[in-house]
Amino acid sequence: MNQTYPVVVIGAGPIGLAAAAHLIERHQDVRVLEAGATAGAAMSAWGHIKLFSTWRYNIDAASRRLLETLTDTYAGDWEAPRETRLPTGSDMVAEYLAPLASHPALAPRISYGHRVAKVTRIQPDGRGVDKTSSKNREDSLFLVRTETAAGTEDVLASAVIDASGTWNMPNPVGRSGLEAIGEAEARAAGFITSPLPDPLGADQDSFAGKTVLVLGAGHSAANTLISLGRLRQQHPDTTVLWGLRGAANPVRLYGGGAADELPARGQLGTSLRRFVENGDITILENVSVTALETGDRLTVVLADGRSLVVDLVVPATGFRPDLAILSELRLDMDQIVEAPRELGPLIDPEFHSCGTVTAHGERILAHPETDFYIVGMKSYGRAPTFLMATGYEQVRSIAASLAGDRAAADVVELELPETGVCSTDLGGSCDLPAAGEPAASCGTPEPEAESESCCGTPEPATIGFATGTLHGHAELASGK
Repeated sequence: MNQTYPVVVIGAGPIGLAAAAHLIERHQDVRVLEAGATAGAAMSAWGHIKLFSTWRYNIDAASRRLLETLTDTYAGDWEAPRETRLPTGSDMVAEYLAPLASHPALAPRISYGHRVAKVTRIQPDGRGVDKTSSKNREDSLFLVRTETAAGTEDVLASAVIDASGTWNMPNPVGRSGLEAIGEAEARAAGFITSPLPDPLGADQDSFAGKTVLVLGAGHSAANTLISLGRLRQQHPDTTVLWGLRGAANPVRLYGGGAADELPARGQLGTSLRRFVENGDITILENVSVTALETGDRLTVVLADGRSLVVDLVVPATGFRPDLAILSELRLDMDQIVEAPRELGPLIDPEFHSCGTVTAHGERILAHPETDFYIVGMKSYGRAPTFLMATGYEQVRSIAASLAGDRAAADVVELELPETGVCSTDLGGSCDLPAAGEPAASCGTPEPEAESESCCGTPEPATIGFATGTLHGHAELASGK
């Protein structure tokens, strides 16, 4: 790796900042490029959502050490949140990410308002290296093209870690992975909301008294449905439709309820069941959207010939990675879930949940493009089974490898309690999101639970491993 240029980290969410903290700890130069105006910008977009996992599991080890370090310019007065408290997305940003990003060891290295448009390679003397060029490719630099308010800026890097998440790439509401006919027009006209709107808060005026169709069967859908159920109790003229792409299965939809070992997660299913049984939410089965017709209201045309007339559609349909910015790089990707090839079979949601994913580090995430890595929610592609603990371990291993510590890079561990699993529906256990995030995202608006959470354990001293869950922390992933 060319030590003259920094390692560029794309994204200042929890995984991106953790990557930077680990690199700083190993005395590596790093620059973080963040599209938003602040750290955790994607997480702020769903700041009203409460996580399933307590603070104990949501802070990366190297980031914690950085925040607790005394320096000449930093008093080290950060106070770690109470470990048993369940944070919201906004809490994560305010109490953890913002202080971390403002630390004097990290703050000068973060460039906000830098949206990455393309990543390619270039020779140190300025000669171009496109995807077809093989000669001396491993000795070339990375060129990261960014779009800023001041114009286009090219940033040179010795290595690139893409932690940009998936929050800005929601799956379409149409069938078979395609946009429905007229979907782009419906989105532009404001009929399609964000994946996790705030019907009881900032978005209440937009939802009250309206007919709302929520598509999806994961925890993202559940959060919105519960909020809408409560909104309907305040505004009875609100109609809430829950569109399922298959037939309804109450056991899968509502989960373990009071028997769930994660109280906050169990409350989610219990609350949802209550709203359905009370008639506040109407379940619609086999909702396969073929077209959206805009007018004064939105007509949703289904494959079986039915049509629904609604005011808003909430697309809790999951996310996918934006790989277009990486088209000039040599990637080795799994063709099913669009994750790094060796990682794909380990995370395929048809065969695995969060708790059965094998620990993985730099070797699993490596591509033919030397010193380039996709991490965090984006590394899981279309699989909604990402854990924040997994992302923290990914970047710890990668930072060790980039610093030349092969032994530390290869020692990867991820210990999860038995309940630390998740699935794409509410019937599976889910520790929470993103990319961001984001991931069955598992935030919940239910009251705080003073219990231990799942999907992570305290850091093993041998590998500097931090835990936390992000099946919805920074990158929310919703069910299908």
